[in-house]
Amino acid sequence: MTTEDHADESGLARLNANLEKIEELSERLVAALARKRQVDPNLQGPGQELFMKASVAYMTEIMTNPSKIFEQQVGYWGSTLKHFIEAQEALASGKFAAPEDDTPPDPRFSGELWEKHPYFNYIKQQYLLSSEAIENAVKEIEGLDPKDRKRLEYFSQQIIDMMSPANFLGTNPEALARAVETDGESLVKGLENLVRDIEANDGELLVTLADRGAFKVGENLATTPGEVVFRNRMFELIQYAPTTESVHRTPLLIFPPWINKFYILDLKEKNSLIRWIVDQGYTLFVVSWVNPDASYADVGMDEYVEEGYLTAIDQVKQITGEEKINVVGYCIAGTTLALALGLMKKRGDSSVKSATFLTTLTDFSDQGEVGVFLDEDFLGGIEREVARAGVLDRFFMSRTFSFLRANDLVYRPAIRSYMMGEAPPAFDLLYWNGDGTNLPAKMVVEYLRGLCQANKLAKGEFEICGETPSLRDVQVPLFAVACETDHIAAWRSSFTGIRQMGSRSKTFVLSESGHIAGIVNPPEKKKYGHYTNDGPMRDADSWRAEAVFHEGSWWPRWNDWLKKRSGKLVPARQPGDSDHPSLGKAPGSYVISDPDSD
Repeated sequence: MTTEDHADESGLARLNANLEKIEELSERLVAALARKRQVDPNLQGPGQELFMKASVAYMTEIMTNPSKIFEQQVGYWGSTLKHFIEAQEALASGKFAAPEDDTPPDPRFSGELWEKHPYFNYIKQQYLLSSEAIENAVKEIEGLDPKDRKRLEYFSQQIIDMMSPANFLGTNPEALARAVETDGESLVKGLENLVRDIEANDGELLVTLADRGAFKVGENLATTPGEVVFRNRMFELIQYAPTTESVHRTPLLIFPPWINKFYILDLKEKNSLIRWIVDQGYTLFVVSWVNPDASYADVGMDEYVEEGYLTAIDQVKQITGEEKINVVGYCIAGTTLALALGLMKKRGDSSVKSATFLTTLTDFSDQGEVGVFLDEDFLGGIEREVARAGVLDRFFMSRTFSFLRANDLVYRPAIRSYMMGEAPPAFDLLYWNGDGTNLPAKMVVEYLRGLCQANKLAKGEFEICGETPSLRDVQVPLFAVACETDHIAAWRSSFTGIRQMGSRSKTFVLSESGHIAGIVNPPEKKKYGHYTNDGPMRDADSWRAEAVFHEGSWWPRWNDWLKKRSGKLVPARQPGDSDHPSLGKAPGSYVISDPDSD
């Protein structure tokens, strides 16, 4: 028997072994899909009303302006036919090569075969031509309300992105090549990854973005030393150990969002805003919110403010002996901080010396990209789901935010995992992104209906703890950071809300990058810059046009601002006091507990 015969037998054995694995995995896949929960249709996609409006508008266009539709069709067919002829001519020349390709760079098609192989290049170019035709046809439909037009464009783009030839094994050259090179093992590993994800999500598909075994909260994430010094049903209060001999007298309290966990601000040491703040000489407290289960169904915005914000502020005052503190609110926690500050103004409570708002929306008249999910169809589906479950399961929020960046957070990871058979990367940010939280039923409806949809805070109509504060009631000195490419809290909307606040001292900063990277932007990396403008906050576009760009992170600028409002230096404070003994080491137990695993 020759060496070649041995190689053939070895390859055949591997192939047969892989086929056996596929059979076993297929049985697991069927079993996992059988456990799929029943989900309200309005949590899976927009309601039929949107499609009806689009259909009526399109049919009206055909009847009233047929030449426009005909021109679109002729243009599309002309470009596709021209490309077909160019591809035929390239093959007829006797060279196995693609015709000239002047399509713009696209990360989905960065592999060499997409450019040089005539078949795969043909598919790519035809897809891009079709995508452009669909996008233009949708944009040019007349007679749609602007909100409906935005939703139609968004969900049309979702379909276009989903149908990319890179997303299908038979038309993805890299995946096919990998399957051949590995005798099918890449497809077996991909199927293993697919089954694992479906099993982990009760029959639903949610792509694992990061290696879950590479990180452990408290060991290589959220490692800044500190103690839990207070706990109630809503939150744990963490006080961090000082790293300087003296600290500013006025303590600082951070309210992170409870849609995700607080350690986005304390990932690896080099990226930790929490560690950096401690190193600047501040007594730092951070709220770690509970991950609620169905027993929290009746917890609403009142409880988050009274048992959360006001209680945390009071505890920090008790521990430090200070009458005033500085506070920070990030994302939804910033929105709620504005409510809390307005309520405190109504009550005559002057415990807060200054406030910092990070990527915060308080005026939802322009809802940004998230607005496509704030129509009656989705909100009705959410109301029905939380009435049934008591909470909005973290699965739905995670999926929604992922599809705001579908190519980066859904399809590309799915290709690597399911078609290439690769293990998810050991990436701390993506690990955090997959470590979501549930939202209480009452709270999520109040927030989505009252704040996001009805915009009641900006109108001065949102009732909280028996009062109805307005943005004019936020009168403490404030520092606000928005992010230029933020797809969750659009910076212009953030600017509009801050502009309406009653404070006489406002500093607004526009950071480069998005919702996370623009905030978690350590100075040492010298990665993203920021814009400032000391002039009046008339409107967002004029402010931006007259703003000055600065290289590097906004963190040092904020530190300079905060120092002026943090009092003289005093001996460093150790966590807790006699009335607040340690309840455990940071990052605490709430950040680790998972009600879904019970």
